[in-house]
Amino acid sequence: MNTAHATAATLEVRAPARLHMGFIDLDGSLGRRFGSIGLTLEGLNTTLRIRPSAALEVNGHDADRAGRYARTLIDHYALPPVRIDIVGAIPPHSGLGSGTQLALATGMGLSRLFGLGLTARDVAALLDRGARSGIGICGFDSGGFIVDAGRGAVDAPPPIVAHMPFPDAWRMVLIFDHACRGLHGAAEKEAFRVLPPYAPGVADRLCRLVLMRALPALAECDIDMFGAAINEIQRSVGDYFAPAQGGRYTSSLVSSVAEHMAANGAACIGQSSWGPTGFALAASPDEAAALVASARERFPGHDGLELMICAARNQGAQWEETPA
Repeated sequence: MNTAHATAATLEVRAPARLHMGFIDLDGSLGRRFGSIGLTLEGLNTTLRIRPSAALEVNGHDADRAGRYARTLIDHYALPPVRIDIVGAIPPHSGLGSGTQLALATGMGLSRLFGLGLTARDVAALLDRGARSGIGICGFDSGGFIVDAGRGAVDAPPPIVAHMPFPDAWRMVLIFDHACRGLHGAAEKEAFRVLPPYAPGVADRLCRLVLMRALPALAECDIDMFGAAINEIQRSVGDYFAPAQGGRYTSSLVSSVAEHMAANGAACIGQSSWGPTGFALAASPDEAAALVASARERFPGHDGLELMICAARNQGAQWEETPA
């Protein structure tokens, strides 16, 4: 029997996209595997509107998956039915965390609407998200630049061990190839199954780069030191995953555009997760605009190529509620 009551007539949640900028320990010899670094993005969201309804109804992009997430929460907590309208979506299978943000927006939206008091980690565990990375969970909660410690013996999303604001002036240029998709689903699981552990010493080096270069560079707003750390991490991770994705980058077009931006002053370049989305870091909006202008001149007329300038988001998801 449904006993929960809605606390609002309508609730809207905007869940931010994230860059997954690399795993730091695929060896696991110390008892934790994966470990990740990532950045929450401004201006690219999955947006849901949720309101009470006579029956469960979900409309919009990826409605079937959102409906499964909602049904899990409704059945688990004996909630009344709702209508969910997905009015904006992070591009799917692009390496920007679309699945995790859809799950968290759905689950946390229902929690807030019915006063369940769940955390994003609670929802992620219930909906089987965060199996390898906690970046999207912390991004939903708090935004910013994030380091998680990977999965250990406990069957729970990886704990966050560092969380820092990203400099306001810095900009990420996202490089999309809409004609390409990154590995996902069964293919992604199979890739992780067959790829070997990191070579001895690689995880040691990557962890040191995070702790002794990337994080201090953020604290001091040193874009050159930060960029050098991310470039080395990306080269190492990209080469490791190359057998599964066909090269350091999933998309040869993204690779070419990223290398062009590096030659024209980007502080670092890389690929988010399995891609195909790439990124390039600039010190200011003007420098980001110059990178975009140069790339558009160099790569005219390429089907599927899109460039987007994003600030980092140093806050979590956004909420709007209409009183009941």
